[in-house]
Amino acid sequence: MTWLHETIKAQRAMLAARLELPMSGLAAECAKSWSDRQRLDEILRAALTDMPVCQLIYAIGTHGKQVSSNVGREAIDRNKYGQNLAHRPYLSNAIPYKGFLLSDVYISPPDQRSCVTAVQAVANEASMLGFVAADFYLRDLPQLERRTGSTAPSWRQIKGDPAIRNTIFQQARAHSAMDERLDDVIAIMDELICERGVFHGKLHFSSSRATLWLTDDPFRYRVHVLNEIIDPSICLAYPNRPYAEQTVVPPNLIRPVFERFKTLRNADANIYLRSGSLNVINGMIGLTFSCDGSHYMPVQEFLNKDDGFWFGPA
Repeated sequence: MTWLHETIKAQRAMLAARLELPMSGLAAECAKSWSDRQRLDEILRAALTDMPVCQLIYAIGTHGKQVSSNVGREAIDRNKYGQNLAHRPYLSNAIPYKGFLLSDVYISPPDQRSCVTAVQAVANEASMLGFVAADFYLRDLPQLERRTGSTAPSWRQIKGDPAIRNTIFQQARAHSAMDERLDDVIAIMDELICERGVFHGKLHFSSSRATLWLTDDPFRYRVHVLNEIIDPSICLAYPNRPYAEQTVVPPNLIRPVFERFKTLRNADANIYLRSGSLNVINGMIGLTFSCDGSHYMPVQEFLNKDDGFWFGPA
């Protein structure tokens, strides 16, 4: 997932660049009054003006003990003075004895929100004094407007419940009602995707249902039971729509994908397809097997795999 790591890295670099200068200036001010608790609280309170999205700011000694109050935008909590923060990840994992550190994102215990902490070393000419720490909710921080997603999707395999995998050969596929009508289902799914604006379709073979997402209304999905998805009249419920321009899967590959689902469903009595999905906009296939393992891969790669890939040599 290179795109994911690169996106996170870029976001962190942008946040660090915005926070490092005000934190450095704050540390210089705090160093002048490090032993004066009241004055230290005043300096921290004034610093909130320069960091308007900061939720909480406080000072920590070199041994991890808090040497200031918890200074928030709404109130100052003086009861936090002296608490031991040495166990906090940003102190126990990578202490910035010089300069600035932006913590990894973590879940804030009091309110269960995604949070980061900016930590700046505080020193005078003679010695290291401690650190200034500022907590930020992730939702309040500016972020780069960057599309999330891979420009080159690749195959991913994800293991499921080990209890299911360990009993795979103690169970066998039960013929479902959808199995009896798969040819009809495939024909209707082909039309819904090519002609009726469905960009993501998922077949749940064992429970005989289909789940559809539409380009006209992508934030809500539709669920159809078998008697609905095998009735050609269902197409009247979805108006004609041209095949979406942003799709990456040619229309002539829709039916082969679902035919391949059928093959994987029927190829083996123990290891068989439970559900299969196709998204024509990101070009990805999603598969879940009876062993509870899942696969995600580009359409063309999926169509190029033979039975030996899924089930081993005959």
